[in-house]
Amino acid sequence: MRRIRNMVRGFTLIEVLIVLAVIAALLAIVTPIALDAVAQAKAAQVAANFRNIRAAVEAYFYTTGATPNDLNDLVSKGYLSSAPQKFSINIVDTTSDATITIKIHSTETADATRVRQFLPEVIGTSGDMTLYATVVKWK
Repeated sequence: MRRIRNMVRGFTLIEVLIVLAVIAALLAIVTPIALDAVAQAKAAQVAANFRNIRAAVEAYFYTTGATPNDLNDLVSKGYLSSAPQKFSINIVDTTSDATITIKIHSTETADATRVRQFLPEVIGTSGDMTLYATVVKWK
């Protein structure tokens, strides 16, 4: 039996391929989980924006006695720190002596089903979600 003294040891092609296969399998498992977490976080953010706008509209009405024309009114008076992108408000019904109905609309592309997990009152589909807020008039 003859030995080569200066032989360099390294990984064989099979060993490298096995390591690459294990890494690919781990990525195949982790990637969908990470993407799901991103979608869940986006839905939570949209639900939080709906809640914050509703609370700001209520506070605006109770302190000023008027309804805001748009989100910029809420920002300029300090009820919101900034206007969320892809959100708008409209006064829907002021005919009642007891309540005012306000429509908060979003064109955000978050999954509507996930948004409803955080805020069940939201209606519509992804890219077209609406929350109706009723503000009670105090006499």
